[in-house]
Amino acid sequence: MTPTVPRFEELVAPSHWRTVDFISDLHLQASDPATLAAWQQLLHTTPADALFILGDLFEVWVGDDALQEPGSFEAHCCAVLQASARRQPVFFMHGNRDFLAGEAFLRHCGITGLADPTVLALGEERIVLSHGDLLCVDDVDYQRFRQQVRNPVWQQQVLAQPLAARRAQARSIRSKSEARKQSGEAYADVDGPTAIAWLQAAGARTLLHGHTHRPAEHTWADGLTRVVLSDWDCTATPPRAQVLRWQAGAGFARINTLADPAP
Repeated sequence: MTPTVPRFEELVAPSHWRTVDFISDLHLQASDPATLAAWQQLLHTTPADALFILGDLFEVWVGDDALQEPGSFEAHCCAVLQASARRQPVFFMHGNRDFLAGEAFLRHCGITGLADPTVLALGEERIVLSHGDLLCVDDVDYQRFRQQVRNPVWQQQVLAQPLAARRAQARSIRSKSEARKQSGEAYADVDGPTAIAWLQAAGARTLLHGHTHRPAEHTWADGLTRVVLSDWDCTATPPRAQVLRWQAGAGFARINTLADPAP
């Protein structure tokens, strides 16, 4: 079977970008203040010229109208993003948990939405950016679900429900997710031939993604590389709060934000 290759959006980085941070899968939620604090610290102290968030910044996003609820967790997070966006450009790609984040969210935070996938022209490199779930082609049930929830009609029907009802649904989703995590059930991984086909079609050598929570570097022939971002969980042992940092002339390095000083 020939792998499906999507249409690629393209973003050309300004020549003055010398340091760029990439993060994903923070799954921010009010019940995990430690991870929230680590994320806030990164955004406040990073030396990066730009920050890319490759999906699942939130454990669940119930709709942009949550920003209007006084004292809401969503409003607090957006205030953090606003402050960061005043210091450097911030780019946001939807994940499988925060696909309902809309234009109002982007405008309110002052950040830029990214299509999935996007080719980033960074220095002399072309890098394919993706959340990663599109590449898990063996999980047929999930791919059907993904197609459904990205449908604008389905989203409008969900967002028409009262905010309180959506918050109740979100609590149910979190409970099911935690149960699946505790059961040790394995998640589908990225399909190698599909990832290679993406890179070849994009004229790129490096693919960056999250979603799988399996941080690693995978190399293939012809110098092609798949780099998987780490998820964040400051309640884990040891805690995880890692950023993938690109620096001109040095390439990529994984930075433990809880232990490593900024270069």
